[in-house]
Amino acid sequence: MASKHNFRKLTIWKEGIEIAKETYKTSKKFPKSEVYGLSSQLQRSAVSIPSNIAEGTARNTNKHFILYLENALGSAYEWETQLIISFEAGYINFETYKHLETKINKIQAMISKFIDGLV
Repeated sequence: MASKHNFRKLTIWKEGIEIAKETYKTSKKFPKSEVYGLSSQLQRSAVSIPSNIAEGTARNTNKHFILYLENALGSAYEWETQLIISFEAGYINFETYKHLETKINKIQAMISKFIDGLV
């Protein structure tokens, strides 16, 4: 069965890709001691957002797609928590923190609204 959604056309997927790209750019500046720690965690959760959205589009029902969207939303909240830790640990400045916080809050709202539209 063909998927009902083309992930490449979904704004939530495109925004997820953007947050992943910004995550890699930002985490490059973290201390080397964080390569396998917070930096890696941020990258994995960022990549998980658009990845779950894309994987969900291959599911046959909205019910199954919603499960993947919920996983993407969970990853977005996980990423936000890691962002807060990054800021409080002094790895990013306030300007970067606020910029990224605004982006992730937007993605969280968009995913939630998309889920609501599928229910």
